Amino acid sequence: MKLHVKPICAGMAFALGALTACQGGGAEPGNHPQAEQSTSNMKDWKTKLEELLPLLGHRNWIVVTDMAYPLQAREGITTLYADGPYADVMAHLVKAVNDSPHVRPHVYQDLELQDLTDANCPGIEAYKAETAKLLKGWDVKAVRHEDLINRLDSVSRTFNVVIVKTSLLLPYTSVFLELDCKYWQ
Repeated sequence: MKLHVKPICAGMAFALGALTACQGGGAEPGNHPQAEQSTSNMKDWKTKLEELLPLLGHRNWIVVTDMAYPLQAREGITTLYADGPYADVMAHLVKAVNDSPHVRPHVYQDLELQDLTDANCPGIEAYKAETAKLLKGWDVKAVRHEDLINRLDSVSRTFNVVIVKTSLLLPYTSVFLELDCKYWQ
């Protein structure tokens, strides 16, 4: 399934992003942290994720994002790029986490996603249906996008975060997995 976005959806995402960015404060001039970023291409992201997953535990996060998601400048955040169909990337991640013996996820999606329809963002309904199938069996909570970004910023000061960035071109489609101990089910 390849999803495309019409200009109105992209314009809406840009406008919403600009509004929330203006509310965020930002770093002072000359005080921007210089973080090392780990990036990877499609042929390597699965291997890198398989290497990292046994090292991750409770309080670590894995996030699957759309293409417009920002490259965050914080040590502790590893960004991988998966240039393939979003559904394939999510399916691989869901299977990897389900098959892991030590972690299970608390799953979050952007609250703003609930307000998007095909009328204002063509392709979003197909995305929602596909993602619901992929996340079946997992409890998914809706949280404001800016709150999730702030939480990642805070968590990454102490714990590692892995971001898998995809080629998806739809707004508010990130899936956030906060890992927890599987033995506390």
